[in-house]
Amino acid sequence: MTVDRLELHDLLPRELRRSWVVDGTCPDLDLYSLFRARQIANLHHTAVLDAKGTLCYTALDRKVRCLAAGLRGLGIRPGDVVGVQLPNHRSAVIADLALAALGAVALPFPVGRGVLEAECLLRRAEAVAVIASVAHKDFRHAADLHALSRTMPALRHVVAVGPGTAPEGTVAWSELLRSDPGAFVPARPDPDGAARILVSSGSEAEPKMIAYSHNALAGGRGNFLASLIPDGTPPRCLFLVPLASAFGSNGTAVTLARHGGTLVLLDRFTPDAALTALREHEPTHVLGVPTMIRMMLERLDATDEPLPAPTALVLGGAPLDETTAEAAAKAFGCPVVNLYGSADGVNCHTGLAHTVPPTDGAGVVAGRPDPRVAEIRIADPDTHAALPDGNVGEIISRGPMTPLCYVAAPDLDARYRTPDGWVRTGDLGYLDPDGVLHVVGRLKDIVIRGGANISPAEVERELSSHPRVRDVVCVGVPDPLMGERLAACVVPRGGRPPTLDELGAHLTGRGLERQKHPEHLLAVDVLPLTPAGKPDRAALRERLTENRPSASAAEPGLPLAQAG
Repeated sequence: MTVDRLELHDLLPRELRRSWVVDGTCPDLDLYSLFRARQIANLHHTAVLDAKGTLCYTALDRKVRCLAAGLRGLGIRPGDVVGVQLPNHRSAVIADLALAALGAVALPFPVGRGVLEAECLLRRAEAVAVIASVAHKDFRHAADLHALSRTMPALRHVVAVGPGTAPEGTVAWSELLRSDPGAFVPARPDPDGAARILVSSGSEAEPKMIAYSHNALAGGRGNFLASLIPDGTPPRCLFLVPLASAFGSNGTAVTLARHGGTLVLLDRFTPDAALTALREHEPTHVLGVPTMIRMMLERLDATDEPLPAPTALVLGGAPLDETTAEAAAKAFGCPVVNLYGSADGVNCHTGLAHTVPPTDGAGVVAGRPDPRVAEIRIADPDTHAALPDGNVGEIISRGPMTPLCYVAAPDLDARYRTPDGWVRTGDLGYLDPDGVLHVVGRLKDIVIRGGANISPAEVERELSSHPRVRDVVCVGVPDPLMGERLAACVVPRGGRPPTLDELGAHLTGRGLERQKHPEHLLAVDVLPLTPAGKPDRAALRERLTENRPSASAAEPGLPLAQAG
């Protein structure tokens, strides 16, 4: 049976892509070639620190070549899409580089993602193989994906990564690693061709998949990390987020291949494990989500033991509030970098010039755009025409890190890319006279209460400064009378959680009108996280919906009772 291969096209003019090679912005080499050059230059430099210990560049390269030879023996060809569902471990790094060496396209997605979502991704991307864990916590990804393969003609192989016995019908990772590395000759794919597909849940019913080239990863995203390495020394990066996430794409392709650094990896995030890794391995850069840092800060409350100061604490994936930024800067003893970015192709950050990132009346600023990463403009949401500085409009982005296209989704290309290739973020913001980007809200991420629009991000930002709030996420819950009502999901600081009245009084004092005050309150010990490491808003919304009291008992326009 013949299966059509996935076509990935570039929505940017080729001459624009090539201009970034000509001026030196992008390296014009595929990811494996870049990694190989780093390996030759520093044979025994540590590439990976994980639960199994250390792995140097030469040992890593040998494993990469073994796996690549084994995968080629299975029939994996240049341009084939191969899924990867592995935890933060050396195996994920080996898989990334082996697929790059084959000229294949990696489709990583975090462990813990359900089988239905995995099927959606693999089917739409026409993946020919998937590399997955035999067991991770309560999941049996390899067995589940093999069961899927019976109904997916394109998916020919499931590679099972131990520990544990490979399920019947799968290919054992350990067998592939016994292949002869000397017989492998790497492919030399087009640096402007697809190397990796990033997955983003975004606001769509199904996860969005975005194709990135070698140059966009090592060049555009690589330039982002370069701006945070003041002396050019190869970085030692502690990744609290999954390497399989969009944020985690700064791992293998950027930290190793572009900068010759070291990856410090945790199989799964816990605040205690992260603090232990920080003390034992003294990373230069820590990359995580604000919620993770707040969890770590809570563990530090009981000890005066100082932490080794990194060069930078890089926080992205969710809005960063001033309270967390100040506490983190004090505890970690380094600049806190607010990263505004997305898998869709936008990047802006506050840099190393400030220990605590600057703020405006709306919260922490996004930073100054770097054209070596992504140029940012403010545009009219309807016409896409550029607006003058100071005017609020839609944030759009285009530059060396701009992705090729959405995968198997021409409707998303039409919706989120302008005719000349700019990425529409759906975020509202403005550029001030100094060229600093300020994000003020989203076009669609709103709760509509009786016809009035409420920005959850705005309310979260103000609640985060309440002295009894450690962490907070706001979500909308369905309501038969008002359509939606806002709920605050709070991790309390100390013992007793704040009441709705106390939160309302705080918001009034911060100048937030009453109609934007939360009407449900859910107190939790810890915010649930998605497999990508972000707060799980869907799980919180489901819990609130299950616990919500009947709206019929509430007077129109008045707060309801606490949800929990």
